[in-house]
Amino acid sequence: MNTNTNMSFYKFMHKQILVIIALNISTAPGYLFMGYLYTSMVYESIWIIFMVLIAIYGYTLYTSYSKEMTIAAKNRWLDRVRFFMFLYSISWSIMFVYYVTFDNLQMHYITIATELGSSVVAATLLASQKKLVTFTVIFLMTPLIVYFSLIGETYSYILAFFSVVLSGVILYAAKNTNDYIIKSNYQAYHDHLTSLGNRRYFLEILESSVREYKNKYTYLLLIDLDYFKTINDTLGHDIGDELLQAVALRMKNLSESYNNEVSRLGGDEFCVLSQSFPTQETCLENAQLFSEKLLEEIKKTYNIADNQLYISASIGISLIDNREIDANEFLKEADMAMYEAKNSGRDGIIIFNEPLRKLVKTKLDIERIIHFAIQEDEITLNYQAQVNADKKIIGCEVLVRWHSNTLGFVGPDIFIPIAENTGYIIELGTYILEESLKTLREWQKKGIILEQISINISMRQLHHFGFVSLVEELVKKYVDENSTTQIIFEITETSTTEDITELVRVIEALKAFKISFSMDDFGTGYSSLSYLREIPISELKIDKSFIAALKNPQQASLVKTIVSIAKNLNLTIVAEGVEEEYQREFLREIDCDLYQGYLFFKPTTKEKFEQLFVR
Repeated sequence: MNTNTNMSFYKFMHKQILVIIALNISTAPGYLFMGYLYTSMVYESIWIIFMVLIAIYGYTLYTSYSKEMTIAAKNRWLDRVRFFMFLYSISWSIMFVYYVTFDNLQMHYITIATELGSSVVAATLLASQKKLVTFTVIFLMTPLIVYFSLIGETYSYILAFFSVVLSGVILYAAKNTNDYIIKSNYQAYHDHLTSLGNRRYFLEILESSVREYKNKYTYLLLIDLDYFKTINDTLGHDIGDELLQAVALRMKNLSESYNNEVSRLGGDEFCVLSQSFPTQETCLENAQLFSEKLLEEIKKTYNIADNQLYISASIGISLIDNREIDANEFLKEADMAMYEAKNSGRDGIIIFNEPLRKLVKTKLDIERIIHFAIQEDEITLNYQAQVNADKKIIGCEVLVRWHSNTLGFVGPDIFIPIAENTGYIIELGTYILEESLKTLREWQKKGIILEQISINISMRQLHHFGFVSLVEELVKKYVDENSTTQIIFEITETSTTEDITELVRVIEALKAFKISFSMDDFGTGYSSLSYLREIPISELKIDKSFIAALKNPQQASLVKTIVSIAKNLNLTIVAEGVEEEYQREFLREIDCDLYQGYLFFKPTTKEKFEQLFVR
């Protein structure tokens, strides 16, 4: 991908065109006056016409420039601007050569002054173009040096020497100006830590790519490093910066081999823009292949300051196939895909598509609306009975339901993760906990005594600074001191890996209020079995996916093993999702304690649950 990294030069050169035209209009007529005084004005008139044509050419260049031009088109435009500026500069040398042929020294002095002035103007206005300014200054100053040398006098040789020195000074000043412009431009378009292009740079080449490849396909990758914040927080920002530099170097090397362009958007986010492809299929194949190789490179070990570091990444891919869409839209699409990759467990690749767009839109709608769900009285609680081996109801699990006035029924598997990510789970979880304890108190007053009631609690609630105090307050308010019902907080296996020490501390604090803990969805995560010893739980819930696959001998053997381990640790075992009689029989044979599922009872409202106890 051939891109011009000095993209601000286009704007700079665009402005200089009007400056040169203004200088042309204001100074060139002076030669007409000179012709009126000293010559027949014929050559001066021809020269003025030539200068007017140059000015017209320059103005057409000025008006033809557009921010919407592709980088390739801008480079072609810039070449024409350089030619325009060169024509303008050498035009003054034409008059110099013409005027020094006369014996009138006044004409010599004037044309020498204009030649020197042209050199200074060229050095000033063309400073951003190193080769052009060097060539132009040498072209303008050389006639002066030759002129002084040909006079053949001592003073003229001195003047020729001074002209050489002046040429060097002008070029030196132009070089310093050029270096400053390049440095400033580099800082404006590059990331100081990794030396990759920055967000501003990437958006410009992305916009150019969208406009340039009208009938071709390109892909855009958005890469976010997984758990980079953890490395930053635990090992320090210096190690984090070195890791970012190492990752950036790997991305750059791989991207160059594929002729792709990589930039750092900020933090631990990077972007890659591909070359063009003739077909959509080829583009998708290359996007998938490059992404997989990129993940492999990123996941290789890093040795930084005596630390062996490992890191993965989540990659979102957007296929640029609709040139009518704004470039920022493609970046948003890649962003959606990247976040979906993170939500799907990280260390993965997701390609943006229309179903994903609809899913993201739904999630955004949920994020916007869910904050009003409680006050709009849209949140309700259902209760699913838990039975023992004799099919006697001994408890229930509280299940939250949301029927939005706008979106209709929204499943907890969709809105609970969103509530977690937005922090709304704190308010929602408080509401669920309080309503559950209220219900427990009402049932006890009606003589409905359960052995246990299970309430799902998120890790974000458990780690919230006021959670222990909240539980203490609600238990004192709604739970009778003589109550025999065990209140169980269910936590998921996958969430227990966050901070074991802090989790154990909170659990021990809550046990003072007669709260027990259950590990929900056991078997679906990747936590160590040693967590069953480390975390003070009293109950283990076998995930329904294992129960549904009991006909598979391997799955059945796995369930037996889980039950055996739990029994050895004196844990109560609850089987979720029991829907078939053969499942109940199998679980009863391996001494499962409690059962929950459609074979016995579906989740139901508080009122209908109460009817189960009416004799």
